[in-house]
Amino acid sequence: MNMKRFILTLILALAATASFAQTEDEFLKLKLQRRENLTVKEWNTDARTKTKWLDRVTVYDSRGRKIEETEYNQYGQSWRETYEFNEQDQKVRETHYNDRDKVAYVRKFEYNPDGTRKKQYTYAPNGKLQTIKVFEYTRDAAAGE
Repeated sequence: MNMKRFILTLILALAATASFAQTEDEFLKLKLQRRENLTVKEWNTDARTKTKWLDRVTVYDSRGRKIEETEYNQYGQSWRETYEFNEQDQKVRETHYNDRDKVAYVRKFEYNPDGTRKKQYTYAPNGKLQTIKVFEYTRDAAAGE
């Protein structure tokens, strides 16, 4: 009887895990669908003077991916970033603009076959390579026990 109960518990646990993964994937798809062609504007209000100003604007494309983000202060634009993606929906390029809407730097990304980030290259506005960041992934052996 204990063996039957163990097997049933194991089957239910495996089914729940598969169901969770499917639900998580479905949740991500729904989240992206809700963002399709969406523009989000965030507003700030000074508590004392009640002056209202635009704080941030985020723009999503037809696939629900964030393609532009602009931060403002009371005086105008603080910075802006645009994002480009590959066929696997991985961000491959990020362009950062300053408060005068001039390019401050450009980042390009490479990915490992499993989808994790491999390298990040940062370029100056003139195209000169400034830095290379390498991503390394390790797991704590004790965490798996």
